[in-house]
Amino acid sequence: QVQLVESGGGLVQAGGSLRLSCAVSGRTFSTYAMAWFRQAPGKEREFVAGVSWTGFSTYYLDSVKGRFTISRDNAKNTVYLQMNSLKPEDTAVYYCASGRSRKGLGTMTDDYAYWGQGTQVTVSS
Repeated sequence: QVQLVESGGGLVQAGGSLRLSCAVSGRTFSTYAMAWFRQAPGKEREFVAGVSWTGFSTYYLDSVKGRFTISRDNAKNTVYLQMNSLKPEDTAVYYCASGRSRKGLGTMTDDYAYWGQGTQVTVSS
């Protein structure tokens, strides 16, 4: 049984930082891309950041480039999202996701087979 468990969300003031973590179990973590998505109330789920199975390739939503950093530790089966200079518009439930196909890196929800339960990030102005 594949499980993704997120942690690290919370309430922060604008300009602050948070670090999200996602621990994966039940599949060979190191051979799948990982990603973070987010969903704000009344909006569709959107891709935020992705990292290839090697960790060498990353891809970001334009509005978070330079502020967010995705990384992975294959020895710990964990992916991270470091979020700096947070803005109120970053408020959302953040989900980690594990890739559907080996060694691919996509930006669509259909590219990911397994999802965490989500963690709330709230940025106050």
